[in-house]
Amino acid sequence: MIDPDRSQDGGSRRDAGTPDEASGPSPDEQRISRRRMVGYLLAAPTLVAAARFMPAEQAAAEGLPGPNVADVFDLSDVLNAAAAPTYGLLAITIDKAGNANFQLPRSENGQGITTTFTMIIADEMDLPMSKVKVTLMPAEPKLLFNQLTAGSSSVFTLYEPVRRAAAVARTQLQRTAARELGVPARDLTLKNGVFTASHGGTIDFGALTEKAAAKRMIEFRPRLKKAADQKLIGTEQKRVDALDIVMGRKTFTMDLQPANASPTMICRPPTLNASATAIQNKAAVLKMPGVSHVLLVPHSDDVQGGVAVVAKTFGQCIDAIRALKVSWTKGSIAGRTEQSIKADLAKAELPMTPALGKVIEETFTFNFRSGSALETNCAVADVRKDKAEIWAPLKSPQWAQGKIAELLKLNVEAVKVNVMDGGGSFGRRLFCDGAFEAAVVSRSIGQPVKLMWHRADDARHGRHHPLTTSKVRITTGGGAVLQYDQRHTAVPTDFTQGLGDYLTAAETRLPLQNFAQFSQTVFYTTANVPYNFGVVTQLLNEIDAFNTFNTSSVRNVYSPDLATATELMVDRVAKEFGRDPMEFRLAFAKDQRMKDVLNAVKKAGNWGRAMAPGTAQGIAMRNEYKGRTACLVEIDCTPATVNRKIRQAVTGPRVTKLVFAIDVGIPINPLGLKAQVMGGAMDGIAQALTYSHHLKDQNFIEASWDNSAYTRQWNTPPVVEIIVMPQTTDVAGGAGEAAVGTTMAAVACAYARAMGKMPTEFPINHNSPLHFEPYPASPPVPEVPSDVLERAGIKRAAVKKEKLTTKKKRRPAAKRPAAKKPATKSSTSSTSK
Repeated sequence: MIDPDRSQDGGSRRDAGTPDEASGPSPDEQRISRRRMVGYLLAAPTLVAAARFMPAEQAAAEGLPGPNVADVFDLSDVLNAAAAPTYGLLAITIDKAGNANFQLPRSENGQGITTTFTMIIADEMDLPMSKVKVTLMPAEPKLLFNQLTAGSSSVFTLYEPVRRAAAVARTQLQRTAARELGVPARDLTLKNGVFTASHGGTIDFGALTEKAAAKRMIEFRPRLKKAADQKLIGTEQKRVDALDIVMGRKTFTMDLQPANASPTMICRPPTLNASATAIQNKAAVLKMPGVSHVLLVPHSDDVQGGVAVVAKTFGQCIDAIRALKVSWTKGSIAGRTEQSIKADLAKAELPMTPALGKVIEETFTFNFRSGSALETNCAVADVRKDKAEIWAPLKSPQWAQGKIAELLKLNVEAVKVNVMDGGGSFGRRLFCDGAFEAAVVSRSIGQPVKLMWHRADDARHGRHHPLTTSKVRITTGGGAVLQYDQRHTAVPTDFTQGLGDYLTAAETRLPLQNFAQFSQTVFYTTANVPYNFGVVTQLLNEIDAFNTFNTSSVRNVYSPDLATATELMVDRVAKEFGRDPMEFRLAFAKDQRMKDVLNAVKKAGNWGRAMAPGTAQGIAMRNEYKGRTACLVEIDCTPATVNRKIRQAVTGPRVTKLVFAIDVGIPINPLGLKAQVMGGAMDGIAQALTYSHHLKDQNFIEASWDNSAYTRQWNTPPVVEIIVMPQTTDVAGGAGEAAVGTTMAAVACAYARAMGKMPTEFPINHNSPLHFEPYPASPPVPEVPSDVLERAGIKRAAVKKEKLTTKKKRRPAAKRPAAKKPATKSSTSSTSK
């Protein structure tokens, strides 16, 4: 077990508030350390505190370690380095009510980062969480690369600057309180935003904020709280918006009701990326109930386009779209099939390193799968002659702002882009096509619009994880692994969003830049083999232009495919060596943190227990986002389970138990981490067993979540245990994507052991007969079903027509006891059945 008071290398863990000047920096501290963060007070009527990253030249002049270009940066480092120059623009403002207000330059899509940063600020400032107000920042070009939500990087990039800004505010308030109460600052105590002097006098943040406000910018270095004094960090906290979500009070884009905003939908082409050239029955459609506008929306690299329909209700939009007769050009994949694409991938595969021993080799195929979020693509736009305002759940709001300004021929300052809370993302929200289309339509008709993509449109024309092959060659000799070679060949991943800003997004359009500058960077900063396997080479090659297919960096990007191929081959090599898969991994694991998460799932999951025929355990591990993960699953592949019947559902093998251990360095909110792991694990199970899209006649045939066969209740594990490891480093790593690849790989390994044969194509049921009758591609959206009640087993005669009301008063919420840190060094876990 890792002692949380010891560092990874066995040295003492330095306290956040008392850095050890004599000790050497860790590799992570060499990149961006808290010692190189400088606090600021910004001149404002009330107290505003911020932090910025000290330039390397200044740090070197003060004897602090500068960045070492020879270090191998991972994706977290890349995104952190990009964000660092504008840390000083992130400010915490104290209002007269004593609230700490912070605009978060990231997108909240259910991952819980608003709760995380509420905890960070409240803990550092000794405030109740209810007194911290975290909102989402609108697009702000001054932030440059510091407004992209991607790569599980939000906590890693912002933990230090936000915490330091909170410490700056607390320190200035304390100095002002000491002056107002006439005592030395050391004689003050702080609790719940109120300072108490030794003589009993008190004063709160609200009364201090104007007095503490700086008349000019002041630079100083505040003292961060010691780890022992933190009351919230490391404790389980429920989401700050949980009650609003459950009660239906949380506002999403489609909940907005701007004046005169008309429901709008777009008729999509029958083939990918085709353009509408003519509307054959426009006059007839305009006469349909509620329909006010029918217009062409030209297709471009950024705007999907088609024929827009504006009506009084979305139901009327659907009826009109189904009635439209449209002429279309050919799409971007004319003549392409899954088989021809796979043949092209085989031809494009890069050569292997010459082998110097016994070779074990296999090629794995990973099919297209949807990157759709639970909340379908949507946006609200209000475009006037000289200005525009947009509301949408965007992860790249600056790109949206710049591109919309370009489309509307407005100055960027005239376009306001509001970032709304989103219902999931999985990479889909990196793209702003809904916002682009809404802006174009609003300008064309001269009134606000509320635009929504139909689920079928997002499933077919939305963003996909690319079709990929991954060839692995492992060379062994003398009882050791001498070489590990992996060649990843793929349909391109579209990185049009760049670093979230308008300039780098535009740069992706230059010849070869999407691949050379973005695909390669993301691949080489995420691809890794967590084992001591001698010489390791992992190379990427992509075919086609990046905009041939509508792809994106779907959750965990390259890692699910890379990890699954790697872990299956690790099992094969372990078998070749005659060793237990778990013990083999422990023997070759790169570091102690990896061994600790493996041992955690080994113990909790009872690795090696006797299993019935047709069932098995599987194990996998991963090193990513500054953290370590391990997953142990049990799978049931017996005929009784595989062949169980559920209406219009995919069943097949079922994961019956999942044990997952995650080490993120500093576990800020273990409850939030567990939620992230659970969601990522469901992704991994789906991608291994059931979740994929089929390409036919230049389009995907799946048009709903049911068609896509994502993990549903009947395929979720009855037993789930999440182990959050105690603090192991001074770095708060990422968790949003960490569970996907590890779980997918573990499920694949378990399936191989249960069936006695290693699978080489994923999901394993991709080539099975379809479980659904495909909807036609024209009309592009299906008819609204009329048998919803019958499907739910409800008799229409039993449905009461009168509106139900209740006069019962809501009971006051029970007071929740203060969260406490775990009393022991053991991991936290949860089991759901």
